[in-house]
Amino acid sequence: MDKDIENVKFGEHLAKLRIKRGISQEALALQSGINRTYMGEVERGEKSPSLVVISKIAKGLGISKKDLMDYE
Repeated sequence: MDKDIENVKFGEHLAKLRIKRGISQEALALQSGINRTYMGEVERGEKSPSLVVISKIAKGLGISKKDLMDYE
């Protein structure tokens, strides 16, 4: 499966933010109201999250959507 580079960059950024906060992937998925399998797919760059999912993840991390999207 070819991964879109933007999805990969976002996923890497998300994983770094999560790890920096000492949160497991499963815990973040739970806090965000997202399936843990889907969270893993997002972090690996296999899925492209919708704006709704981005909002949920930002809330789960306790950060703004802007900070979550600042991965360049």
